Amino acid sequence: PTLLALSSYFKGNRFLERAKAEGCRVFLLTTESTRHEPWAREALDDLFLVRTFADRRELIHTVAYLFRSIRFDRIVALDDYDVEVAAALREHFRIDGLGDSDARFFRDKLAMRMRAKALGVRAPDFCPLFHDVDVTHFLETVPAPWLLKPRAEASAVGIRKLHTKDEAWAHIHALGDARSDHLIERMIAGEMYHVDSLVSRGQVVFAVVSRYHKPLLEVAQGGGIYATRMLPRDAKERATLTAINAKLLPGFGMRLGASHTEFIIGRDDGKAYFIETSARVGGANIAEMVEGATGLNLWSEWAKLEIEGPDFAYEVPAAKDSYGGVIISLARQEVPDTSSFTDPEIWYRLDKKHHIGLVVRSPDANRVEELLTSYMQRIAVEFHAALPPADRATS
Repeated sequence: PTLLALSSYFKGNRFLERAKAEGCRVFLLTTESTRHEPWAREALDDLFLVRTFADRRELIHTVAYLFRSIRFDRIVALDDYDVEVAAALREHFRIDGLGDSDARFFRDKLAMRMRAKALGVRAPDFCPLFHDVDVTHFLETVPAPWLLKPRAEASAVGIRKLHTKDEAWAHIHALGDARSDHLIERMIAGEMYHVDSLVSRGQVVFAVVSRYHKPLLEVAQGGGIYATRMLPRDAKERATLTAINAKLLPGFGMRLGASHTEFIIGRDDGKAYFIETSARVGGANIAEMVEGATGLNLWSEWAKLEIEGPDFAYEVPAAKDSYGGVIISLARQEVPDTSSFTDPEIWYRLDKKHHIGLVVRSPDANRVEELLTSYMQRIAVEFHAALPPADRATS
């Protein structure tokens, strides 16, 4: 097959490399701002640049021009922000894959919650901001605090925590014409988890369940240290979240690909609540964590799925039974020196200016926890810069 990969952000080299290794023609369409990123150019038949992905008509015209000489068989969005763009291109050129309607379930937080509710999956109480009477009823019947969320952002971008009705209305009115692009929901206190999956022929065939050190909202808005680790295989949360995830993704229309799905288990009631999902590999070095622990690279396996198509009898490679964890922080130093971290369990070191990041792996989940706890203390003292993230590194 001939693949056109879309990405408005630098990521996905392992996808491009695997696709090329499998014999595909691989083309990348990205933005001028990423021109000088270290793309895997040896895996590309060509790289095309556009000014922005925001102008949908311009993008369609660009791909239509390319289509005159290149017959694209697959269009793949490598970044969360490009899922709807790829869907619109598939619709226009009648290419298989997520179309406009199903893509909404992986980008629009309101669509996600409504579909989850229809599937019988628990989510926090929520309300769209379309109708004043509905919003008033929500604020009077659902206890605070609440979260005001953009419907189409990733991770914790743009989320506001609200405590009173007056505060909520002030922020809602301040949105102006952008009001309908947001929703409000009850904030659930609890532990936050994520499930990282591969889907083949409409079924989840591989899933890893992990728990964040603290909710991403706290990290993103408070400039804290990000960490996550895989759950022990006998953890009861693992079975619960794996089962819900296996119901959600087919119910949202995913036939093949990779997904990162987030949940909260309530501190007060112990129940699992669906937060959001995606049609892409999780960021913040989650792919490296999964690869270190299991031997499977999610980007690479996703490429194999896309190449063969929706009816391919994909077989998951044999996975190792180790555990992984990752820790990332903004750093005071432009290029942090991590040479003092010498534990043999270190599998990967992040190479990014003003960031420090380590991925560890071990056959013992307790050892992973021990290392992350130790590193968090050291990083806080020696490296941490208490500033809010300036990019999408943790999305």
